[in-house]
Amino acid sequence: MNICNKKYKAILLIFFSVVLRSFAQNGDASSGGEPLQNAAGDTAATAVKTAAAKSAETVTLTLDEAVAYARAHSRALKSADIDLEIAKRASDNAWNVFLPDVRATGTLNRTTDISGSIEQANALGAMGAAVFGTPYTPVSETESMHWAAVGNISAGVNLSLAYIGQIRAAKAGYEGGKITREQTERKTITNVKKLFFALLLQRDSLAIQRETLENARRRSEQAAVNYRNGTIPELQLLQAQVQYENQIPETEQAETSLAQQLDMFVFLLGMPSGTKLELEGSIDPSLIDMDAGDLIAKYGNSSLALRSLDNNIETLEHNLSALDFASFSPALSLNWNYQPMLRDAFDSNWFDKDNWNDNGAFSATLAWNITNMLPFSSNRQKAKDLRANLEKLKISREQLTENQKLEVRTAINTLDQAKRQIDSMQRNVALAQRSYAMTLRSYQNGTTELLDLRDAERQLNQARLGLANQRYQYITALLNLEETLNTDLTIKNTAATANGGTR
Repeated sequence: MNICNKKYKAILLIFFSVVLRSFAQNGDASSGGEPLQNAAGDTAATAVKTAAAKSAETVTLTLDEAVAYARAHSRALKSADIDLEIAKRASDNAWNVFLPDVRATGTLNRTTDISGSIEQANALGAMGAAVFGTPYTPVSETESMHWAAVGNISAGVNLSLAYIGQIRAAKAGYEGGKITREQTERKTITNVKKLFFALLLQRDSLAIQRETLENARRRSEQAAVNYRNGTIPELQLLQAQVQYENQIPETEQAETSLAQQLDMFVFLLGMPSGTKLELEGSIDPSLIDMDAGDLIAKYGNSSLALRSLDNNIETLEHNLSALDFASFSPALSLNWNYQPMLRDAFDSNWFDKDNWNDNGAFSATLAWNITNMLPFSSNRQKAKDLRANLEKLKISREQLTENQKLEVRTAINTLDQAKRQIDSMQRNVALAQRSYAMTLRSYQNGTTELLDLRDAERQLNQARLGLANQRYQYITALLNLEETLNTDLTIKNTAATANGGTR
């Protein structure tokens, strides 16, 4: 029994060290961009908070409730929701490249030397007076003549076919964000389910240990009665007592380990710290027959990994299209500005429109960068790099498709093997149960030694743990297959609400 327990403890510890680390990393990371908190998640959250408020009560959690709570409170999903909102905003406003650049400025300008302008004005005035015989008063320099008020309102817009590719790339980026969000949710829910069933397996192992401990206690008490009645020697009494005492620390250690793993599960789900948790369910999967070819044909294109790669290919194609448009088509630039100017700013009437001069203008420019069309230019080299990366992505997709087929076939083989093992283990448990019952009756009748009874009990416990472990292996293999194909094959019956209870 000790060797058997140590083996399954090692399996559980390795599993928790890997899956919990993956779950925690997701928590520290990464439709419509809005947080996805469904009604089931809110209901589970309300139930947990209400029960946690009462320290004397224990929260009973089923698999569906754990999944709903994780969907509503997972840090990884909250982070993914933020990333999706950023991508959605970029997609919704990608058209803003067509917005004109509108600016308004006001300037008060002082010219340092205006003597030349004054001399020129006086000369022209004197000439006019001589020609037309009109009196002329020479202009004298004042401080106000140094100042001029200048206003400016400008609008400009650049039009290019490259913007079409950029907008499409932004739309594809949003679709990629939705796929990433879905990947994060699928990974999070898969981890929650694996952890839930791992805790059930640990709970079942502890239940067997408790049962073994209780049997040892009863044998110890019966041995004490038999010793007092003089039917057994003192040595046999001591053996029964030693067996009982040796199993107490192991059982207490298993209880402590389960309590710690439950606390970690509470933390990963985002429940209030200190919540006492009781898992309701059992490891009893519904065994189903599946064909690898049928699964690949039906769900192969649903794979999130393939969809993400297809989205990357689409985005890269849009970026390449934008670069080609920028290289082989001209860009049209339209600019207009209104620039009123008032000279002699301090002595002139600002409200007299005749004192203002408009120096504004309108321009339309068609620009075409000839250098970018040269095959050895930096622009065309970037295009070649994009095409090379595009080919690499297509090769990666082919490789991923073949790898998916291999993973599905491997998973089907694992499931078939687990089904055969479960069937064999069930027969083994029945045989071990009969053997233990017969040995126990023989021991009670005094015809069998304590060592034989302990061997029969150890074989029975090993068979029961082996059956529970094979059922767990079947469930994890099925969850991995569901994650690979991005579909729910069947998992509803694997957590039948029975045999609940932990802490």
